[in-house]
Amino acid sequence: MKLFYNSLFLLLLFSNNSFSQKQKVWLDADTGNEMDDLYAIVRLVKEQSIDLVGLSSAHFNNADLLVFEKWNGYEAKGLNTVAESQRLNEVILKALNCFNVPHPLGADRQIGRAWGQQDARPSPASKSMIALANSLPEGELLHIITLGALTNVASALIESPGILNKIKVYSLGAKYNPKTKVWDKSEFNIRNDLNAFDYLLNLRNLDFTIMPLDAAFPLQFKREDTYNRLDESKEIEKILEDRWREHNPQDENRIMWDLALVEAYIKPGLCQLKKVRTPPENTQRNIKVFTKINEKALAEDFWKNLEN
Repeated sequence: MKLFYNSLFLLLLFSNNSFSQKQKVWLDADTGNEMDDLYAIVRLVKEQSIDLVGLSSAHFNNADLLVFEKWNGYEAKGLNTVAESQRLNEVILKALNCFNVPHPLGADRQIGRAWGQQDARPSPASKSMIALANSLPEGELLHIITLGALTNVASALIESPGILNKIKVYSLGAKYNPKTKVWDKSEFNIRNDLNAFDYLLNLRNLDFTIMPLDAAFPLQFKREDTYNRLDESKEIEKILEDRWREHNPQDENRIMWDLALVEAYIKPGLCQLKKVRTPPENTQRNIKVFTKINEKALAEDFWKNLEN
């Protein structure tokens, strides 16, 4: 009988430890920029296998804001991009009854200057990333997923280089051709902070995984199908539908870039992931790149989990 209770105790202890060891994940999103960020955030918040420990806001500053009157439905003049991302992050967390998830404000501009340099852009977001990474026990890693400019995570690493071996970074950005092995940095997220992207690529021991736009492209939602599948009686689903109706009503289809990365992170078995070399102008080392996704399976996974 004693042996039975000892075995039962060990089983319960193991189960409790397994439950408590959910992977800690931080999401950094330029939520105000487009509509797919909202879908990605909702999907990750609803994922039961991870412990979402932070949702920070990222800026989406770009040159068009200086020369055009409108940007994605916003009046360009006076637009504070990180503040808009922050506002939407808080709307989503409230609707999901998850406002207790830390949601600090990110940086309002790129690291360094327009001609380069690597001066950090400290913010509540970067400082919170540092504090959390440093609080983890030996051997436990913080996974940071970025959906926009890499300013916040780059600033955290510049401010506190000691967290390098305490984090893994997953980012949406750039283009990569698996056949020619050619990189293209001329992409929105990267253009918004090229200094930060180069900084991370040059960090020899950083565990860095990228979802290039080429790989994310196949994950597309049809407007009418999306409207039909969203239940307006549920606050969060109404928010998702309204975002499309108000932000991109003219689009019959939308590429769900950010959702592709979040889904690939959650369901890596539905994707192809390869080790590749960094661009030739950067420190030569291996990083990981998603090269293909099962877009149909990832889309169905989103809809299935939205209902939970």
